[in-house]
Amino acid sequence: MIVAFSVSPLGVGEDVGEYVADAVRVVRESGLPNRTDAMFTSIEGEWDEVMDVVKRAVAAVEARSGRVSLVLKADIRHGVTDGLTSKVETVERYLGEGGTPRG
Repeated sequence: MIVAFSVSPLGVGEDVGEYVADAVRVVRESGLPNRTDAMFTSIEGEWDEVMDVVKRAVAAVEARSGRVSLVLKADIRHGVTDGLTSKVETVERYLGEGGTPRG
């Protein structure tokens, strides 16, 4: 499964990068495949291990903030591995082939 999530503290002002870094650090230390971009961190693995990492990432932010916002989206697809890479490679392949729209 792939989970894309965003965790942010509430009530601490606009500069939340330091708090978000605490969450991303938890994800990176998990050893699971992951990517972070400007809006979300994606992580890939089995249900229990991924959800445990998300829970610990939220706890890392919550430790420094009394209120936390969590946005989570999951792609639950059994038998698929390396989806973080293969999904992007598929799109890139279509873009390289001219990416003719379907319709």
